[in-house]
Amino acid sequence: MNQSTTIYPGEVFADTKVFDQRIRQLVPHYDFMLDTLVACIPPKASRILDLGCGTGELSCKLFKQFPDAKIVAVDYSPRMIEMAKYKLGKSEFKENITFVQADFGAWADGEIIEELRESFDACVSSLAIHHLTDEMKYKLLACVAKNLVEGSCFWNADPVIQESAQLQEIYLNLREKWTTNQGTTIQEVRSNMGISEPQGYSGQDRLGTLESHLNMLSSAGFKNVANPWRFLGLAIFGGWV
Repeated sequence: MNQSTTIYPGEVFADTKVFDQRIRQLVPHYDFMLDTLVACIPPKASRILDLGCGTGELSCKLFKQFPDAKIVAVDYSPRMIEMAKYKLGKSEFKENITFVQADFGAWADGEIIEELRESFDACVSSLAIHHLTDEMKYKLLACVAKNLVEGSCFWNADPVIQESAQLQEIYLNLREKWTTNQGTTIQEVRSNMGISEPQGYSGQDRLGTLESHLNMLSSAGFKNVANPWRFLGLAIFGGWV
């Protein structure tokens, strides 16, 4: 196995160090998407769960809005955890974050993870849950709902299936223009990608429509499910318990 190119689903790039730069070139409005998600978290949230924390970008944005919050950041990738620890370890918030290297699919399937035993005021995720099957997505949502205090919320920023081939073509064209406007090309960005192999409960992209995600949230126990932001093939969706 070539460790330089073989990656876990969600790591995207062979070299984790380029993730933050390249994901912004690949995903239109990446920062605005995460900023919008953070804006949906209630102002008094003090204990937040970040599922699939990656390099810690979402956790960093959460701390800017909630500097006194305690965050539990979960990811199954040791490389991502290492990058997130490096980034947050240099910040004033290093004492307020707990990193957990674990598969959130296993947690959804009943595995006990000590750091996730207490309830949370909010749960977030970005560009991670779409690697689960629909069955495991539902299990994860039900697990999250049970681990949120009453009145708290869950928000997920993830890609979704377009409702038509025409919309998909529009999105792909706009994404290519976005990448060009960032000073590079889709081809150059893709040249940094690794070869993704299934890991634990996660595999290649397993996308659903926005409607299917909202229905799943409702069935899993969330109230007032909503879609506060969408840009064609990207969306934020979630709800309250």
